[in-house]
Amino acid sequence: MNNFITLKLKVTLVLFISVLSAFAQQKDPVYVIIPQPVKLIPAAGNFQWSNLTKVVLTGSDKSLAPALSELKSISKSVKSKKQVANTVTLTIDASISAAEGYKLSVKKNAITIKSASKEGAFWAIATLKQLLGTNTFVPCVDIEDAPRFSWRGIHLDVSRHFFDLAYLKTMINRMSYYKFNKFHLHLTDDQGWRIEIKKYPELTSKGAWREMNGQDSSCIALSKTNPDYAIPEKHFKMINGKRMYGGFYTQEEMRGLIAYADSKGIEIIPEIDMPGHMMAATNLMPWLTSHGKGGQAKDFSEPLCPCKETTFEFAENVFTEIAALFPSKYIHLGADEVEKSSWKNVPECDEVMKKEGLKSVDELQSYFVRRMERFFNSKGKKLIGWDEILDGGVSPTATMMYWRTWVPTAPKHAAEKGNEVIMTPGEFCYFDAQQDGGSLQKVYSFDPYKFNISENERKFIIGVQANIWTEYIPSERRLEYMVFPRMLAMAEVAWYKGGVDWNNFEQRVQKHYSLLDAMNVNYRLPDLDGFTTQSVFVDKGRLHINKPLAGLTIRYTTDGTLPTIQSKIFTGDLTITKPVQFKIAGFRPNGNRGDIYTINYEHQDYMKSVELSSPAKGLKFSYYPRFYKTVNAIDEKDLASESIAAAIEIPVEKTAGSFATRHKGYFYAEETGIYSFALRSDDGSVLKLGDKVFIDSDGMHTSIEKSAEIALEKGYHPFELMFLEGGGAIR
Repeated sequence: MNNFITLKLKVTLVLFISVLSAFAQQKDPVYVIIPQPVKLIPAAGNFQWSNLTKVVLTGSDKSLAPALSELKSISKSVKSKKQVANTVTLTIDASISAAEGYKLSVKKNAITIKSASKEGAFWAIATLKQLLGTNTFVPCVDIEDAPRFSWRGIHLDVSRHFFDLAYLKTMINRMSYYKFNKFHLHLTDDQGWRIEIKKYPELTSKGAWREMNGQDSSCIALSKTNPDYAIPEKHFKMINGKRMYGGFYTQEEMRGLIAYADSKGIEIIPEIDMPGHMMAATNLMPWLTSHGKGGQAKDFSEPLCPCKETTFEFAENVFTEIAALFPSKYIHLGADEVEKSSWKNVPECDEVMKKEGLKSVDELQSYFVRRMERFFNSKGKKLIGWDEILDGGVSPTATMMYWRTWVPTAPKHAAEKGNEVIMTPGEFCYFDAQQDGGSLQKVYSFDPYKFNISENERKFIIGVQANIWTEYIPSERRLEYMVFPRMLAMAEVAWYKGGVDWNNFEQRVQKHYSLLDAMNVNYRLPDLDGFTTQSVFVDKGRLHINKPLAGLTIRYTTDGTLPTIQSKIFTGDLTITKPVQFKIAGFRPNGNRGDIYTINYEHQDYMKSVELSSPAKGLKFSYYPRFYKTVNAIDEKDLASESIAAAIEIPVEKTAGSFATRHKGYFYAEETGIYSFALRSDDGSVLKLGDKVFIDSDGMHTSIEKSAEIALEKGYHPFELMFLEGGGAIR
């Protein structure tokens, strides 16, 4: 028999029996709208779109012109053989109180869209597009809708890896389709400066280009088995005889992109990251730093010096052009991961600290942020910063973007002071983190208020945002794989309220896969399951694979090659009588391939159990408050405490920032059989059974789940579980 046991780790460790359940049935398969509308009243019949359909704007509000154009583009794209005379009417309705609210009424002969603003009109059209899907008709319905949050953002880092204007427009189209309204562009970082600054042309003529770095090398290595990691050739050019990677946007190009985004209801927010993450500038202008050199410092790159007036002259020149270029009322300063130790024992900094009454380098960073905020305000702009802006004190007019999940008090601290807060904690909102079968539900479960935010403080939480850092996302296909379908879950959290009905949402996502196919989105397919990647058999085994989507074809190989569209089709369970390795993958009808799974079958005899004279409940727990890179490095001289734990948990009142743990005990096999274990951890973990390393997930990494089977004789079997917590993530 097979028994399934799962171990989950992430600071708190949990042992539980895994239970598989069928997908909940979709209550109403006609209306598969994401994000879910606030109010939906079904109706009978359909509106048939045809080339006789008239699109009409009532009233004289010129702001609806882009929305009108969007509706007309739908008419051009619908290919219907039926000739039906009907009307789509668009109008502003001052009675709708929500700023982005709308009413959509679909009758058999008429569609009416009423909105409070041009933005509301866009979101009504997004709903209409989803109802239309790939059909030529729209189901009749009455919808009243408005967003939960005013800030529904997607962030894209174009510095680590560059994405051209054409693709940014594609990204904007997809954001609008799911009612996101803020596009946060991370335009500068150590790896490249991406926006033209006319005062300093070398920032892009030189700072936008680089030779291959370690992250590029990792992508190239991964591309050998996954072509989505290949770095596009279009982003290379020869400069002074060297092959350089990069790219940038001219101000004129950016104006065009801003106008395009506005025509889709989306505001672009620029980020120029200061005073840290500035190597692309400091390598060219080392006089901007405290020590007159660019490059890497202790933990992060050398930051700008906040104690030189020449630094502020540079920063103000840059932001003068940024403020003039971007219409948004917001500018993001960044101000995260700053190597503040570079400011210690610097005469200019000592002098400024004494003059301003500053007690620490944290307060020195706040001095820089406050000066820049005053400058932003003089240009009619509001400052946004990552949550590090709290560390040395922050003005009540700054907006904080919360990302450091390991500082859970930051959102409440900011809200208490009256600061606007945008919630983007890495645990839920960092879409560069690797996905697995639980990632979509994890995002959907995100509650922006579950950070001890009181009812009175909720008004300061202005929205949520998904962040995409691109160190290991070099291509458009890889970007889409990392973003979709998680973007759909974030859309519902931002607009309606995530975590309300997971089964219903999951069913709607299933319907949206065909829409993503039609848009040629390289989304991550749902997991194939029903098997264990490290499988065993005693006499014979059986490979079973659950198909998670209708229309999915599962293909496999047994010769070590990767599955392709020409590989064998898995049509039913396979009997295993000898050691073998399968490589399997799911394929959508359009040829898009999902993740490749490697399943190894090994022959085993049943592991002998051990005799215990008087077994006691509990596990021996050991705690080591020190940073280790691997479990083999755990040193008993670092042991701080031992105890008996009731379960796989961490019975320590307050853990260190980095630490290791060890659990030792016995697993009782209730009968002789093959047992399957799954081990999930954020950072390293290793599970031993008997004297065998059974699951090896060692080293520093994001949340990863690994599984394995083992043949066990009935009785007790000694096990040892080691876990590493490396501390807060570095973006």
